[in-house]
Amino acid sequence: MAMLGALSFPPIEELLEWKDMFGIPGFNKVSLLCVLSSLIVIVFFLMAGRRRELVPRGVQNIAESTVEFVENSIIMQTMGPQGLYWLPFLLTMFTFLLVANLFELVPVIQFPATARMAIPFPLAMFVFVLFIAMGVKRQGVGGYLKATLVPPGVPKGLYVLVVPIELFSTFLMRPFSLAVRLFANMLAGHLLLVTFALLSAALFTKSIMIVLLPLPVAMLVAVTVFELLVAVLQAFIFTILAAVYIGEAMNPQH
Repeated sequence: MAMLGALSFPPIEELLEWKDMFGIPGFNKVSLLCVLSSLIVIVFFLMAGRRRELVPRGVQNIAESTVEFVENSIIMQTMGPQGLYWLPFLLTMFTFLLVANLFELVPVIQFPATARMAIPFPLAMFVFVLFIAMGVKRQGVGGYLKATLVPPGVPKGLYVLVVPIELFSTFLMRPFSLAVRLFANMLAGHLLLVTFALLSAALFTKSIMIVLLPLPVAMLVAVTVFELLVAVLQAFIFTILAAVYIGEAMNPQH
């Protein structure tokens, strides 16, 4: 156990390493949260579509608001009307990531599934394959590579520098940064919440240090509210970047 004065904190391994569950090798808490996230999204939209009322209420109202948010704030802003074809995919991605992120704030669970690279990285690679496939489909292999690596308006003498930079940024950095951004933000928030929660609990048991309790408790509340915003924002950022990348592959002139 790591020690801070008289306060004890668990080693970092206890926050990041999970034991196998149900006797299934490789199936741990993160795997379970992914399954639960998928089931919650599926059940949510099934319930919303069960009774299609003219004036939406309850679950239907929330579902329709979510669809409109993805359509208006993500697709129309990045891909235009032709991007509505991608609405089911982007809606599914946004809601799945949102639920997976919000598990961080659920009592007992208190861990976002996206705080492990095993979740953001495959999703980022899937987006990577999608936007390359869309670019090749729309422009052909040669046309897509030319539009991506040889931007118009650049002096020919600079292509020796521009082409490697574009190759690196498009085909290597995009999926990497997409995954790391989500993973790092959710992991950092999780560690902050754990730190202030343990500090509050430890001070609560120390009669002499009880006078310091309001400070970590206030910080815990503030960090919790902040992490709620981060959970929504990171799901939005991941989804809108996916839309941007696919939209660029569809319309290289933009």
